[in-house]
Amino acid sequence: MNMHVQGLVVTHTGRTLLDVDDLRLERGRAVTIVGESGSGKSLLAHAVMGTLGAGLEAQGRVVIEGTSYDVAERRARRRLWGRVMALLPQEPVLALDPTMRVRGQVAEGAASFWSDRRSGYRAAEEVLGTLGVAGAARRYPHTLSGGMAQRVAFAAATIGGARVLIADEPSKGLDDHARNDLTVLLHRHVTAGGILLTITHDLDLGRDLGGDVLVMRDAGIVERGPAHQVLITPSHPYTRRLLAAEPGRWRHLWVRDRTSGATERTADPGGPTLVQTDRVAKGFAGRTLFSDVSLTIRPGDRLALAGPSGSGKTTLGNVLLRLLQPDAGSVRHTQELAGGRLQKLYQDPAVAFPSRVPIGAALADVVRRHRPAPGRLTSLLAAMRLDESLLQRTPGQVSGGELQRLSIIRAILVDPLLIFADEPTSRLDLVTQEETMCCLMEQVERSGCALVLVTHNQALAHTVADRVLAVAG
Repeated sequence: MNMHVQGLVVTHTGRTLLDVDDLRLERGRAVTIVGESGSGKSLLAHAVMGTLGAGLEAQGRVVIEGTSYDVAERRARRRLWGRVMALLPQEPVLALDPTMRVRGQVAEGAASFWSDRRSGYRAAEEVLGTLGVAGAARRYPHTLSGGMAQRVAFAAATIGGARVLIADEPSKGLDDHARNDLTVLLHRHVTAGGILLTITHDLDLGRDLGGDVLVMRDAGIVERGPAHQVLITPSHPYTRRLLAAEPGRWRHLWVRDRTSGATERTADPGGPTLVQTDRVAKGFAGRTLFSDVSLTIRPGDRLALAGPSGSGKTTLGNVLLRLLQPDAGSVRHTQELAGGRLQKLYQDPAVAFPSRVPIGAALADVVRRHRPAPGRLTSLLAAMRLDESLLQRTPGQVSGGELQRLSIIRAILVDPLLIFADEPTSRLDLVTQEETMCCLMEQVERSGCALVLVTHNQALAHTVADRVLAVAG
């Protein structure tokens, strides 16, 4: 089985969002797309699948095993979903049915499910166990961590045996161990003769998968070739910049001296207390996530909560924010955090924006209520390298990376005293991640607000934070 994408162009109100003239995918050889957030990587995946959002126009053809499909005609490919081609989505929490337990919705994709449900359930349990999330079988999606939800979505996408697998940011939110397990599964799909198209910001995943790598920027492909060539000795200036943007190499003014014990101190030990926790504990379903945690957060503090997927990082953060009640201990906030001065950046930014409301209207509500300095929104859009035309679209019409940066802008607009950032750059390429963190950290430095960062990326945690709390689960 081979797949050939020809003359693929995606536009929105006359603006070209994707322009890929020729892309060939062969069975048994991985193809990985890396590059700039908003360059059209995810649009390519949805155009091939026939799942482009409303308002986006497409032209071109997808040829699968000699059968040609017009990408403008989306219905024709629906009969291929699950058994010929499958998409592992970038937003797993939104892709999973919130009303169904995990085992049931994974089992529905099994070939035997509709004739033998017990067989389908057994197949679901087997694949969930292979992915290390067997314990999630009887849970609902909203109780899963981001990394666990990603693995459950992977199980649902692959259980039907589709030979063409399109994986959109499959390693997002996964710790190193789970990421290595995922890499093994993707390799297994390739070596079994499948077609694999992976879209990722994880350059190490691209190196591990091998095969070919395409680098995208400004809606097109700027470099392509074998993975060992493109990701080790690139020829295009943008690719070289991409490889140089790893967090451990950042040299910005806000990066404090990591050789002077900065990870053990706070910015202002004598400052007023914003949040105080006293021996808090929390668990779910008989499992203790953390216990006896006592923290003090003051203006200017930078605290990172780091650890593997499902360890309880986000849960601890929600307890700090008083969005969850601890099972034991207490959490106290200063009164100054009221009125929007405490802001949360969600791991899945799509859940934080009204799905049918233009982004500009949602941001206008924030501007009207909190009255930032004139021109502040425009300057933040420029700093984040976001075009103002994005404000006319709904959340489903922008990339995950663009929506993540827009959620950071919304938080900064209210001039907060404390920002809780749950994987705030997980959908961004390395260059955009660096630029976005610079914009966020310059706000932190300018206003003296506190930052609590949740991340599974140890390099990012130690680059950004003064204190790193390991949450082991």
